[in-house]
Amino acid sequence: MADLFDIDETARISELVTLIKKYQDSYYNGEAEIEDSEFDKLWDELKTLDPENEILKKVGADSGNFAKIRHIMPMGSQEKAANPEQFLAWAKNHVYSEYFVEYKLDGASLELQFRHGNLVRAVTRGDGSVGDDITANAKKMNGVPAALFDCDGKSVDFTGAVRGEVIMTHDVHKTFYADKANCRNAANGLMKRKDGSGSENLKLITYDALCTEGESPFKDEEEKIDWLKKCGFNVCPLKIVHSPKEVIDYRAEVMEKRTALEYDIDGLVIKERAINLADASRARPDRQIAFKFSLEEAVSIVRSVEWSESGATYTPVAIFDEVSLNGTKVQRASLANPDTMRALGLKIGSRVVVVKRGEIIPKIENVLPEEEGDKTSQVIFPSECQICGSKLVDDGSRLYCPNKSCSKRILHQLFKWVGVVDIRDLGETLIRSLFKDKILNSISDIYKLDAETLVPYFLNEESIENQKDSLGAKKVYESIQRHRKMSLAVFVAGFDIEGIGETTVQKLVDSGYNSLEKLFAATTEQIAAVYGFAEITAQTFVQGLLENKEEMLSLVNGGVIEIEQVSGGKLEGKSFCFTGELRSMKRADAEELVKKNGGSCKSSVTKDLSYLVTNDTESGSSKNQKAQKYNIPIINEEEFLKLLS
Repeated sequence: MADLFDIDETARISELVTLIKKYQDSYYNGEAEIEDSEFDKLWDELKTLDPENEILKKVGADSGNFAKIRHIMPMGSQEKAANPEQFLAWAKNHVYSEYFVEYKLDGASLELQFRHGNLVRAVTRGDGSVGDDITANAKKMNGVPAALFDCDGKSVDFTGAVRGEVIMTHDVHKTFYADKANCRNAANGLMKRKDGSGSENLKLITYDALCTEGESPFKDEEEKIDWLKKCGFNVCPLKIVHSPKEVIDYRAEVMEKRTALEYDIDGLVIKERAINLADASRARPDRQIAFKFSLEEAVSIVRSVEWSESGATYTPVAIFDEVSLNGTKVQRASLANPDTMRALGLKIGSRVVVVKRGEIIPKIENVLPEEEGDKTSQVIFPSECQICGSKLVDDGSRLYCPNKSCSKRILHQLFKWVGVVDIRDLGETLIRSLFKDKILNSISDIYKLDAETLVPYFLNEESIENQKDSLGAKKVYESIQRHRKMSLAVFVAGFDIEGIGETTVQKLVDSGYNSLEKLFAATTEQIAAVYGFAEITAQTFVQGLLENKEEMLSLVNGGVIEIEQVSGGKLEGKSFCFTGELRSMKRADAEELVKKNGGSCKSSVTKDLSYLVTNDTESGSSKNQKAQKYNIPIINEEEFLKLLS
C-alpha cells in the first residue's frame, strides 16, 4: 500500500492545477472569482509541492472573441514574494547597488505596438506570447495615444512596444460600476466588450517599453520611465533605494497610504537599473520580483506597551490602533522580549507593520522610519516585581523576577507541574486554596498531601462531623500517587523553566542527555549545539536547571519521583521513522515503545536514521525511496516488534 501522505500530496497537486486553470480563465476572460491574495496562496502551495509543474510556467489565455496577435515584448509572469522573508531570500541572490521600485498595479496588462510613432495595435496579455487585438477599445482609453509626441509637440519616431496596466479608478468604479466586485474585475470586463462601450472609463498606466528599430531612446530603467513621461504616457512613481531593508521599509510606507491612491495596487515590483532583455524574455523573469501585499499584514500606530506576567517573566505586548488581518480585528501583538523590542526600535507612537501569517498570535514585523511630525516616546520598563518587590532582571532575552521564593513564581510552577505531569484531579482552584493556606509551597509539597489534609477542602465542618472521609479528597490523593513515575522529559519540563517544554527536553534526551546527571553536567555551549536549541534558550535552560537542582535531586534521590530509565534499553542508540498504518497498535504507541526502550523517533527519513518502519516495504513512496537512497533498512511491523522481544 502506497504511503498515504504521498497519495494525499498527489491528489492535492491535481486539485491545485485544476483550481489554478479555472481561476486563470476567469481572470483573463471576464471577472475574477477570487482575490489575488487567495490565488497567490494556491500558486505558492503548488510551487512548494511541485515546483516544476507546467502550469507554473504559463500565464493564461484570452477568449476567442478577438483576432490573435503575437506580442513584440514578452509578457511573462513575475516571481513573487509574499512577505519580507521571501523577498530577502530572493535579494540574497540578487545583490544590486540600486533597487528600482515601482507600484504593482492591480489591473489588466496591455501591450501597445507602435510603428514610426503611430499606434498599430493594442494586445492583451493572453498566454504571455499571444493575446487579443483590442485596438479599437484601447484607443478610447485615457493614456493611449494614437501617435507619439514629445513635450515640445514634436513627433517621436519610435518602433516597438509599450507595456502598461489597464486600470479603473476608484471614483469611476463608485460612480458607474459599483455593482462590480472591484475595479480590476470591472476593467477586465469593459476592455473586452465587442462594442467597446465603457472603454472611455478606463486608464492605461505604463511601466515598460522596448525599441525594435534604430537606436533605443533610453539606456536604463530610469531613462525608460522618463521617456514614457515625455511621450505623454501615464506612469506610476519610481523609487530608487540602495538596500533590501529600504525596499521593505518603502513597502510598509506604501501599504499605509495605498488606500488613498486613485487606483488599486497589490504590491511592488523590484528591478535593477540595467535593462536585461535576456531575462525579460524568459517565461518567468528572474532578475525582477513582485513583492506582494497580503491580507495577513497591515500598518498601524503603537499607543502603549503592556507587560504580560507569566511566572517570573514579564513579556512586552504592543497595543496599537485596530487593524484587520485575514478578516480578524487585531490590536495587540507580543514583542517577545526586551531585546526584540530594542532591535525593532519600537516606541510609543511608532508606525509598525503587524503580521499574522498562519500564526494564532500576531506579531510586529518591523517599525517604519520616523517622519517629521511623528510624536513618539520611549517605552517604560517595569523595574520591580509587583508581588514581592524584588528588582527585575533585564538580561535582554527576558525581563524577570529573580526571587525564587516569589509567591507568583511558586504558584505558576505548581500549575505547570500539575499540567505537565497530568494530575487532572488536582484542579487550579484547589491549588490556589492550598497555596493560600501555606500547605503547598513547592512541587515536593504536592506529594506530602494526604486525604486527611484534603478533607476540609471538600467538606464543611458539619459534614466532617457526620462523615470524616471525603470521596473527593481520596480521589485527589490517589491521582497524585498515580503520578510518581514519569519520563525525564516530563520531569524536567514540569519545573517551569522559561520556554522549556516536554518536546524541547526530549530533544536533549534523544541527543544523549538521557539522565539528570548528564543534564546537570552539560554546559551552555553543549546544550546550544543540540538541534532545536539556540544560545539564549540554552542559557535559560542551564540557569533553570541550576535554580531547581536541589529540589529535583531531593525528589529523585528521596524516592518521591521515579524517572523511567531508558539507558541500556534494547533500542538504545537507534532511531526509527514510522510511515503508513500499523496493524497492532497506533503510531503514537509504537513511538512510545521506542522511547521507553532507549531509542528515538524521527518524522522524516534522514541519513542517520536506523530504520524505516512500514507495512508496505515495496512501496514507491518518497520515504521508501529516500531510505533506499541512503541504504537505510526498511522493516515491517513484525520485524520491528522482534527487535523488542
